[in-house]
Amino acid sequence: MIIDEELHHLRQENHALRTTNQTLREGLREAIHAIESLQQQVKDLEGVVAFQQERLKTLEGQQAKDSHNSSLPPSSDRFVRVPKSLRKQSGKKPGGQPGHKGHALRQIEAPDEILIHQVASCACCHQDLETCSGRIAERRQVIDLPTKRLWVMEHQAEEKQCPVCFHLTRASFPADVQAPTQYGTGIQTIATYLVAGQTVPYARASQLLHDLFGVHLSPASMAGFAARCSQELAEWETQLKATILKARVLHQDETGMRVGKEGWWVHVCATSQLTHYGAHLKRGRAGMDAIGIAPLFEGISVHDGLPSYQGYRFTEALCNVHHLRDLTFVEEELKQDWAKDMKDLLLDMKEAVEQARVRGQPALEKAILAGLLTRYDQIVQAGYRINPLVEKPPKTKQYKRLPGRPKQSPARNLLDRFSTRKWDVLRFLLDFTVPFDTNGICA
Repeated sequence: MIIDEELHHLRQENHALRTTNQTLREGLREAIHAIESLQQQVKDLEGVVAFQQERLKTLEGQQAKDSHNSSLPPSSDRFVRVPKSLRKQSGKKPGGQPGHKGHALRQIEAPDEILIHQVASCACCHQDLETCSGRIAERRQVIDLPTKRLWVMEHQAEEKQCPVCFHLTRASFPADVQAPTQYGTGIQTIATYLVAGQTVPYARASQLLHDLFGVHLSPASMAGFAARCSQELAEWETQLKATILKARVLHQDETGMRVGKEGWWVHVCATSQLTHYGAHLKRGRAGMDAIGIAPLFEGISVHDGLPSYQGYRFTEALCNVHHLRDLTFVEEELKQDWAKDMKDLLLDMKEAVEQARVRGQPALEKAILAGLLTRYDQIVQAGYRINPLVEKPPKTKQYKRLPGRPKQSPARNLLDRFSTRKWDVLRFLLDFTVPFDTNGICA
């Protein structure tokens, strides 16, 4: 009887232990699941933090950009800085170089006015010399503008009566003389030149003409002069475009402008002797197609790398001054040494091409070219090693994934350009007719 009771008691304890063990196992599984969930959250948070840090670097980089390390104009510089040229020192003394033709003022043989300064008395004994003959001992000329004065030309139409039929015949005025009083082509030309050629605001150009010449021209009148000039130059613009399309190398660029309250773009297409400016509301292909030069050009286009230039029939060459500025940003703000090495290499390449031109060589020697290209590839690979791809943080219940692909760093974008568009960057190295940059042409 006692044995049965002990056995029953043991069975109860065994059942209780089994129940407790099952409860502990379930609790352990829940704890493991909670730990795994927390680990996943930590991993997600680490991805979000890494992505936000990359975005923060991008914003800080944008804040650090100015005209010396990016394509921003000097007018956008927020702080005063000491200018630093991207060019290497030439070793030459400053000033005019030997053989340089000077541009000093020279006297002309037939001046418009001659003033003779006569001698009245002897500088020694004060004897009266007014009746004595003299000679011109020295000539000095002052070049200046004439006194402010408008030239008014009056046109008078003669009228005669025929003695036979008594009909009155009146002479005709020239075609460009259409009003009782009007401004001539000289004033219209200056007004148009100020607002269109020198980009002086209309109100300031009106004030300038009034101050210098006493001309009262309203901005509306000057706008009419500019419109008339545009109409007169339409045929010449067509010829200009046709001539530019025949060029082997063309420089292209675009810059913003204001038209009323809207932002427009000025598209520049230039050779060493010809320049075409076209204004359009769009910066990309819509503007380029409307102007009509880019779709028809089949030579070599040197530009800043805007993606809209891709897909046309011309061969592309990228402006390396833009690259030097971008590399300066990566070197100074991101503290990456490969950027300085690439800057030095590009400038060494430019110097090698210039020296080869001086020696009359059509191309670089194969050994020199191979060495430069090897350095280029090594620097790009070194840059990639410290600029890996940024992975997008995973999507979780707590943190929504940001839309779109993760934005790459400026260094990574620049490396991708140097890698995928290597021959567009280095076209100046293989073809001496292609310049290193667009400076001096589209500046």
